[in-house]
Amino acid sequence: MTLTPKKKQTLYLAILIVVAVLFWNTVLVYPIKLFVVMLHEMSHGLMAMLFGGDIVEIQIDKNIGGYCMYTMKPSFWGSFMTSSAGYLGSLFWGSLILILAVKLERDKYITLVIGVLLLILSYFVLQSSEWFGTAMTAGLGVFMLIAYRFFGPLFHDLWLKFIGIICCAYVILDIKGDLIDNSNIGSDADAIAELIGLPSVFVGVIWMIIAVTTLFFVLRYIYKHTKTDFSR
Repeated sequence: MTLTPKKKQTLYLAILIVVAVLFWNTVLVYPIKLFVVMLHEMSHGLMAMLFGGDIVEIQIDKNIGGYCMYTMKPSFWGSFMTSSAGYLGSLFWGSLILILAVKLERDKYITLVIGVLLLILSYFVLQSSEWFGTAMTAGLGVFMLIAYRFFGPLFHDLWLKFIGIICCAYVILDIKGDLIDNSNIGSDADAIAELIGLPSVFVGVIWMIIAVTTLFFVLRYIYKHTKTDFSR
């Protein structure tokens, strides 16, 4: 039986999801989990900059954790938006990568942009004197540039979708583990809870609902608008 282009692309997406699940705790997915942390901390920093602050340094550690140190004038909305930007920001970037991989004909330019951004981000990681995070951030950036130069359209399409899927899934699992299963541990949700006077687990549940709903609509969008041809 010959599969239609849409069914073939749906099959590719299903295979990527299965691969992500099967290899979730392996070296195959580990660098992408670190990439999600990079997006998380970068999002904190970018939001702080929007409220007049500056990024001082970013740390990415081998235990798939990190922090973003920034300066910003104290304000309710500045603190609220900057604290919210980590999980929701990495969800946004992961969703954007997925959607762009579907919409754009030349996926390799997405890979190029990500590579350049990672190299810029590695400068701020370097300021923390944390060599593992610096090497991983810069190394992944260099890999993206090499992929842009030498790898073909099929690689970029599947690679970017794989990254986007893991970004969204990891955000959901991270919210559940850090904010719902374990509260009052100094997380972003705890900072929000202190601002608005509600339990941090409530904030975690709200973010979880947003994350799951976003992933549902993104996957539905991909199914409806998936590419039909890898030859472009």
